[in-house]
Amino acid sequence: QVFGKDDAPHGHMHLKYTNVRVPEENMILGRGRGFEVAQGRLGPGRIHHCMRSIGAAEKALDLMCKRSVSRTAFGRPLAKLGANYDIIAEARIEIEMGRLLCLKAAYMMDTIGVQKAQPYISQIKVVAPRMSLKVIDEAIQMHGGEGISQDTPLADMYTAQRTLRFADGPDAVHRMVIAREELKKYRSNSA
Repeated sequence: QVFGKDDAPHGHMHLKYTNVRVPEENMILGRGRGFEVAQGRLGPGRIHHCMRSIGAAEKALDLMCKRSVSRTAFGRPLAKLGANYDIIAEARIEIEMGRLLCLKAAYMMDTIGVQKAQPYISQIKVVAPRMSLKVIDEAIQMHGGEGISQDTPLADMYTAQRTLRFADGPDAVHRMVIAREELKKYRSNSA
């Protein structure tokens, strides 16, 4: 279960392998190189996850904007109440920043290789789900109780994005990769 709900078969599940044998002709790279195979897919996989996070944020912003102009309270559309203009504007800005960072990470992966692009991949892996969660949360707020019900996709989107902050490594691990690379510029050759 993830957040108290059965997440299988399309999400996360437990798998147990007992007495599994892989024919030699079906081996990728060879015996004992499974971790290497898994690591090779992580860069592109992480970019894919981040692109999906950006898409989820776009969907949430779309739902938030539609709600803000179609729902009225106190005789005015929600868009004109409180700080909702600012909330919508900030969501757009953060989505665009995330999109540009994702494009840069993909570009770096394509031009300098997955290994050297790790700090860029780690940056977007931290930024995209966190940004998406923030936008989805604002959309939930705009929808009130409906936002956490089955009547919109927002609650499921939120749990999926929160789970994604653990997938492919938690934020703390990615921040360590980023900081290590950043600190290389400040260390002497002997350090």
